[in-house]
Amino acid sequence: MEKKEALKIVKDDSRELKNLPVHFKKDKEFILRIVKQDGYALEYAHISLRKDKKIVLEAVKQSGLALEFADDSLKKDREIVLEAVKQDKSPEGNALKFADDSLKKDREIVLEAVKKEGLAIGDADKSFMKDREIVLEAVKQDGFVLDFVDDSFKKDREIILGAVKTWHGALKLADESLKKDREIVLEAVKHGGIALQDADKSFKKDKEIVLEAVKSYGFALDLVDDSFKKDREIVLEAVKQDGYAIAIIDESLKEDKEIVLEALKKVDKDSLWSRYSSSYLTPKELLDDVDDSLKNDPDILAIVNKKK
Repeated sequence: MEKKEALKIVKDDSRELKNLPVHFKKDKEFILRIVKQDGYALEYAHISLRKDKKIVLEAVKQSGLALEFADDSLKKDREIVLEAVKQDKSPEGNALKFADDSLKKDREIVLEAVKKEGLAIGDADKSFMKDREIVLEAVKQDGFVLDFVDDSFKKDREIILGAVKTWHGALKLADESLKKDREIVLEAVKHGGIALQDADKSFKKDKEIVLEAVKSYGFALDLVDDSFKKDREIVLEAVKQDGYAIAIIDESLKEDKEIVLEALKKVDKDSLWSRYSSSYLTPKELLDDVDDSLKNDPDILAIVNKKK
């Protein structure tokens, strides 16, 4: 097989490198071209080239997680590891987990890692769980980090504010004093209306906060002051988010055609209610919650029949 043909094969799918003759896997120029295209191809390079700093550096520049396939000697190389952790966030995590333990104590490397993937702090030396700058950058990427860093940060306003912007559940972990902080609560409910259940009770009567909460979680309407179940603006946003919320609104608004139409548009198996309920109510069944005056309305029946 000619090199030109081999290049064409791996260009279409770099995983095909594993099926090529061994002399290609040992060819430094060939492998260098491939890892620049797909860093993960390093896995199929000959072991001798996985010790080659130039090749590994190019591989981790393309995909930080390619560090996994580098020779252990290069997992101790600061330049390579620093480059690897700087790469884009991936569902598989950050390259820090593949670095030598000595570099998991390197503050600059850890800081770069958490800027890309907050949960990478879990792969770093435990001392960083108390490092405020590191923790702040981590929660900005993933508020869930708050669940396992030092408890002192649960009283830190800036850190809690950063955390609720990426994970509404962070409000539950915050110090009680910060659950009374309006800006923090507002940011939390914007990202998950259910967070309102963890906020100070006073916010259940705050219209701006309630409005933001129902925009992201229609059934937040069940967590707030009953007066909002009669508030047309609030109810309309709630049913736009989850049509099933019509079941808990005030009876007077069940005769509001716009509200009923919006609710029926958002009745489907993907709604939060459907996902967590043991049964799925069809639009037709949901008509039981609609005022009698609208049950035979042509526009409403058109939606019901369309969603059968």
